[in-house]
Amino acid sequence: MNWTLMWDALPRLAAGVPVTVQLVLFAELAGVALATGMALMRLSGNPVADWIARSYVFVFRGTPLLVQIFLIYYGLGQFGGVRESVLWPVLREPYWCAILAMTLNTAAYGSEIIRGAIQAVPHGQVEAAKACGMGRFLLFRRIVVPIAVRQALPAYGNEVILMIKASSLASTITLLEVTGIARRIIAQTFAVFEIFIVAGVIYLVLNFALAWAVRATERRLTPYARARV
Repeated sequence: MNWTLMWDALPRLAAGVPVTVQLVLFAELAGVALATGMALMRLSGNPVADWIARSYVFVFRGTPLLVQIFLIYYGLGQFGGVRESVLWPVLREPYWCAILAMTLNTAAYGSEIIRGAIQAVPHGQVEAAKACGMGRFLLFRRIVVPIAVRQALPAYGNEVILMIKASSLASTITLLEVTGIARRIIAQTFAVFEIFIVAGVIYLVLNFALAWAVRATERRLTPYARARV
């Protein structure tokens, strides 16, 4: 073990953390919005909307994220219409292609988490709200959403952790996030074991911080579930 090399590589690898965080943050923000829309389409009772959402989830959950990244980054450029469109300045950049692929992927999983959380809202509370005269929108905003958020939070936290680890795939399209920088250092030093250990520790710290934040948020949203001293 070359401890000196590992120590020297740490700040270089840490320099890729902002890119990793940006990829996951932008993908999750856009992914939550898309996932919510897909979940509502599944629950709408409209067969066409339900079929569209089901097909989307089937495709993006059933294919690897790496394949999706390659198809978006390398595949879309094969079409002349894409290269001539206003979207091309964005789609030719690996940064935005990675965010787009991660967004579409996490939205497929997130939509099922949100749909399950909404369906798990106790029916008695919905009926009680209706008995109090709440309209459909007010009931959804005041009763369904708060309960569904609390129920979806642990599973969605796990999904974000998975996306942090999956962000390493962005290195395959030349992005210099943590794994991309690690691969560059390895190409220079041939110290595969040491460099990937340091990279793994960085991902571990990121996921530990996220898991702690999710637990703290869950604890804050469920004061009734706290252990009484």
